[in-house]
Amino acid sequence: MPFLHVKEEKSIKALFIAEKPSVAQEFARALKVNGPRRDGYVESDNYVVTWCVGHLVTMSYPEKYDPKLKKWDIETLPFIPDTFLYEVIPGVKKQFDIVSRLLAREDVGTIYVCTDSGREGEYIYRLVEMMSSPSVKMKERKRVWIDSFTDEEIERGIREAKSLSEYDNLSSSAYLRAKEDYLMGINFSRLLTIKYGNGIVNYLGGKWTAVSVGRVMTCVLGMVVRREREIRNFVKTPFYRVLGNFGGIEAEWKAVPGSAYYVGKAPDPNAEKKEEGAEEFALDPRLYKENGFKRREDAEEMIESLKKTDPYEGVVSAVSRKKEKKNAPLLYNLAELQNDCSRLFKLSPDQTLQAAQELYEKKMTTYPRTDARVLSTAVAKVIDRNIKGLTRFDAVSSFAGEVLENGSYKTIGKSRYTNDKAITDHYAIIPTGSIQNLGSLNPTLRKVYELICRRFLSIFYPAAEYDRTQVTIKVGAESFFVGARVLVKEGWLKVANVRGGRKGPENEDEGGNEEPQTNEALLKTLKKGMTLPINELFIREGETSPPKRYTSGSMILAMENAGQLIEDESLREMIKGSGIGTSATRAEILKKLVSIGYLNLNAKTQVITPELLGEMVFDTVNASIRPLLNPDLTASWEKGLTGVAEGTITEEEYMEKLRGFIERRTAAVRGLYNQGQLKLMYDEAAKYYKKPAAKAAKPSGTRRRAAKK
Repeated sequence: MPFLHVKEEKSIKALFIAEKPSVAQEFARALKVNGPRRDGYVESDNYVVTWCVGHLVTMSYPEKYDPKLKKWDIETLPFIPDTFLYEVIPGVKKQFDIVSRLLAREDVGTIYVCTDSGREGEYIYRLVEMMSSPSVKMKERKRVWIDSFTDEEIERGIREAKSLSEYDNLSSSAYLRAKEDYLMGINFSRLLTIKYGNGIVNYLGGKWTAVSVGRVMTCVLGMVVRREREIRNFVKTPFYRVLGNFGGIEAEWKAVPGSAYYVGKAPDPNAEKKEEGAEEFALDPRLYKENGFKRREDAEEMIESLKKTDPYEGVVSAVSRKKEKKNAPLLYNLAELQNDCSRLFKLSPDQTLQAAQELYEKKMTTYPRTDARVLSTAVAKVIDRNIKGLTRFDAVSSFAGEVLENGSYKTIGKSRYTNDKAITDHYAIIPTGSIQNLGSLNPTLRKVYELICRRFLSIFYPAAEYDRTQVTIKVGAESFFVGARVLVKEGWLKVANVRGGRKGPENEDEGGNEEPQTNEALLKTLKKGMTLPINELFIREGETSPPKRYTSGSMILAMENAGQLIEDESLREMIKGSGIGTSATRAEILKKLVSIGYLNLNAKTQVITPELLGEMVFDTVNASIRPLLNPDLTASWEKGLTGVAEGTITEEEYMEKLRGFIERRTAAVRGLYNQGQLKLMYDEAAKYYKKPAAKAAKPSGTRRRAAKK
């Protein structure tokens, strides 16, 4: 092939190692490897293509270091080996042996690593290489980094493949991530199980169960349990809004400067200097907020006082009319796609990831496990190729044709949708333009694909335009406000409309606090200084709403944006860009928490709630290793891994911090004797469940799995 330089010696071949058989098939096709499929690989005169099947190698359990460590004993903790042991996974040993032999073959000169382009894909190959013959490292090894499986992208990836050594920092980050999860899981799961496991089992009346904790999963559990307890403890507070009907226009009263309920005060000399003209103020203590009273009687009293105004009429004191523009949102990354699919189609994050991965492997979309929401400059220059393919997809063909006709794609490289600095490993999820597998899509895949296509095409359309009118009506010293926003130009909105989607719980008003009824036609006739008759002044009762439960989609976004949950401003800024887990692991973490009985995921609504066992584990961790529940700790570890990948933090520095954390926390838990207090906490949580869920307690066979993650 012209894009791949082959050494002159005919006996020397290039070996390509993919992550999955299906991916290997795409490489073999692009390389035109037409030889017979052998046991675990395919081969031609110049190339050999083989594959892993996900992970072939894993970290060894403690008993591999010392048989005595098979028994869970607090005296053996913390377990932190100086040198880590690895082993081939028994179920895939045959394929490992095949790949290992191919790596060591004398006629293989260059090795192309074609596993998924990310930290986990790097880790999969590096483990195989580590467990294979040392001679492999003497060969030329190159890393293929691609964003889709189109022929053009595969050819580009092979042509531009860099030396594997350029990804050594990423490899170090991958090894450390695995060591961190392993050490925290092994040590803290064993520690808390030994210390508190019997108390949990006896309380639930089930079989023996490990207290399964981990760096990411325990933090997510904490987010769900805390939210549930906020909802339980929430006390609805009624409030009373005053509204007026002014000649058919309904407006709402608010306390603003000049109102009898808006009390000015002298600035605090110790406070930070405010902008010139900014005024310190305090609302009347009878108010709930600037637009509501705590007691109906006070609202009624205000209405009665207004009725004494002379003249008793409304005066239009301000009219503002302006056009507003709203641009299309940025492109999808995995978290945003998972959130929208949860909201619109009630798909779990795991289902969405599976769909995105399948679309990627069918060459219809780009790499799914990305955090970026923009295009790269290089892709923006040739984006018309992606658009042209969509003219053959009926659902969006007219939009794709319109974009090509008006040429709006030509300037996308200079827009906010293209930003090389906002891309780490991969750009956003977009359609490749290849639809040759469209007919093979099931209804779910088709919906997800159309969603990605619509988001993609919408960025080439102009902003949606609105006419916004805001009017202030005064009755004496008090002000009433009304506004309206009318869509006048659809712009990108006509492309983004998704068929078959349903609103999620987060889009529904649970408080019953409806907005004033707006007569848009009448609003257009108003001018400053006009007087309006007061048809009625009345009270509309509302009530405060509790926090909303997480859905699977909103949880994924919360995990991605963990920094927003951190109160400390300096720490929040420090971990900006780092979240809880990664785009590749968040769905799996949620899935595991459900499978081990800590959380419940409603398949119809995608709403997440805790199980009793999950609340008990939360209380146990909260009373012993509380930092595991906090997003700031989890996100700071992730920030550290990013630093290793970028070369700003060394492996030694990271391991020293990790070792210290585990040693300190283990020592602290050893000295705790708080089982009695925990029993009271379990009693409090159990009040919200019909009966202890014995099925949530896993049999002893889960011990090894729980300890490792």
